[in-house]
Amino acid sequence: MWPDTQSARCWCHKIANVLDKLPKRLQAQAKSQLHEVMYANTREHAREAAERFAEDFRAKYPKAVECLREDEARLLVHFDFPAEHWKHLRTTNVIESPFSTVRLRTRVTKGAGSRRKALLMAYKLLDMAQERWRKLDGAELLPLVRAGVRFVYGVRQEREKKATERKGKAA
Repeated sequence: MWPDTQSARCWCHKIANVLDKLPKRLQAQAKSQLHEVMYANTREHAREAAERFAEDFRAKYPKAVECLREDEARLLVHFDFPAEHWKHLRTTNVIESPFSTVRLRTRVTKGAGSRRKALLMAYKLLDMAQERWRKLDGAELLPLVRAGVRFVYGVRQEREKKATERKGKAA
């Protein structure tokens, strides 16, 4: 539907996948190193931390390193958005949490009988649940993101055209 949309991976799921490929005794150390990658301030710092992780684990656990490396670009996509959104972009919990309510209810009712009734029940559950949701951090920046305003490391960038106009006036 939106071919130009950037694709991101969930850090929570990726960390779980990487840790699954390591022995239990190393998981705490690896998790702290992965959090260093996840919470880096810049893409370069994140890549440096990922490289340190790779150096520490590549020799004995190449599958764990490969698991991290295969999605590195999609894991670091949040740097192209406002810093206020990073927390929400690193994880899919924003999407998964609302549907947990629906999943719990449909399991209890053992299905709704028909497709139409199931959709109606899911809609009503989500409609009622949204009253308790809080806004995303930086919600006022969403129109800027949608309009294609460029962000570098979470900071809004002026358009190149305006920057070149200023340079021309200054000369």
